[in-house]
Amino acid sequence: MNNDRVLIFETTLRDGEQAPGASMNITEKIRIAHQLARLKVDIIEAGFPVSSPAQFEAVQRIAQEVDGPVVAALARTVEADIDAAGEALRTGDKTRIHTFVGTSDIHLKAKFGSDRYGKSLADKREYVLKMVDRSVRQACSITDDVEFSAEDAGRTGIDFLVDVINVAVEAGATTINIPDTTGYCVPKEYATLFKTVQNRCKQIENVVLSVHCHDDLGLAVANSLAGVLAGARQVECTINGIGERAGNASLEEVVMALHVRGSLFGTQTKIETRLLASTSKMVSIATGFPVPPNKAVVGANAFSHEAGIHQHGVLKSRDTYEIMRAEDVGQDPEAIRLGRHSGRHGLFSRLEKLGIFVGAERKEEIYKEFVELADLKKEIFDEDLVALAQGHRGDSAIVHYRLDHLSVNCGTGRIPRAEVLLYHGSSDTSCRKTAEGDGPVAAIYKAIDMAAGSHHGLVSYAIRSVGEGKDAMGEVTVLISEHGTLFRGIARHTDVLQASANAYVLALNQLESFRASSGEEFVSDGIMQSFGSNGGQE
Repeated sequence: MNNDRVLIFETTLRDGEQAPGASMNITEKIRIAHQLARLKVDIIEAGFPVSSPAQFEAVQRIAQEVDGPVVAALARTVEADIDAAGEALRTGDKTRIHTFVGTSDIHLKAKFGSDRYGKSLADKREYVLKMVDRSVRQACSITDDVEFSAEDAGRTGIDFLVDVINVAVEAGATTINIPDTTGYCVPKEYATLFKTVQNRCKQIENVVLSVHCHDDLGLAVANSLAGVLAGARQVECTINGIGERAGNASLEEVVMALHVRGSLFGTQTKIETRLLASTSKMVSIATGFPVPPNKAVVGANAFSHEAGIHQHGVLKSRDTYEIMRAEDVGQDPEAIRLGRHSGRHGLFSRLEKLGIFVGAERKEEIYKEFVELADLKKEIFDEDLVALAQGHRGDSAIVHYRLDHLSVNCGTGRIPRAEVLLYHGSSDTSCRKTAEGDGPVAAIYKAIDMAAGSHHGLVSYAIRSVGEGKDAMGEVTVLISEHGTLFRGIARHTDVLQASANAYVLALNQLESFRASSGEEFVSDGIMQSFGSNGGQE
């Protein structure tokens, strides 16, 4: 093996599936296995065949149907386990048997407590050494690719660990895994463990050393990378870091750390990194485990910037705040996420990308409205920006009416009631009115008509969602008619009732501006014709 290559041993379908609630059916496993092959992992650990018929079938079918990676099956150092693994892998072209046994004193006392394994701890260790020798030789009679793992190596006495590894290598193991099964180690001591094994074990240069780290202390990736720096050339990991308890080392984080810091590690993988994001989503869907937005590499926020100072820097040069490219891991390269912390640079840069060019005279007003909207929404989407910019088109220059207050009371079995406070620009006075209606919008519009002192014919009312997410804005378009002339009001708000009221007031302003310019007077038949003749009489 080329010493600068790090093999990626992918165990989502075995160790990852052991996370509570993460079990997958056979169809899902095969689909993910094909995706892992496209991702170009080196080894897929497909399952634990002896544990159940479904596990056996999954390993068997993946070995038969998935081309590219080596397909591995897990087995304890028990004859029946290894026979089952061999049978499940029998029709595969490239296969590996991965056998393991607990080696720490804690495991020996718990799993080999019976006197039949030996009365003393020394006797139990001797028994385990014989199991390792026998099982590795049995596995080697089935396939020439055999991996041995000293379970809980991180808490195993170094002298016994060296003895176990020497026996496994002598018996024919081609890969030696030194796992931090319980997530107990810290990077410095884990690296030292690998150095000691290399210095003290026989013929160790003829095998691949492997890391397998759990995340109980949040150190799985750090320990895995420490192992690589200390000479390990296989990393065992899972997509999204799923697995027992706190999970395993995250494949995407390990791979991108080796990629981004290649000059430090002096190594490479053959992973197709552009498929990392899509693979992450596939596993998330199959297991039902959502990917946290702040998850490194594949999280929704991994390449997003909301703070104004970050946006300004990224717009000038992406490497000011980014150490890898979003597109290199299959993420959206659009780095700017707009929210309450965003600045002018981020806002107007995004508007320009959307083909919306804002004149200098309008920028301050639009930015002010953007900030107000951002206070209402966690994130501003492109549709919100388009709506915001277009909302300035056709607005009346003179404010004839302004809605200063709106409250609506409605519920099951209750008649909707609305209260408005409407400012009159012509008299510089305000009028408060309350009205009931068949629905909340009818009540709002009747109250506005009462406050304005006249009724208006509603021709149409339309509402649609603009933006994404549960806090998307509602856009309301209202048409009112006076003697055949139509007046339109369009308003957007996260509260659709507020948007409805604002749109109606905008339409009234358009009507009053037309009246002022033409000198005409109109008579209205009343809004309630649009909502029904029985709506909301007080």
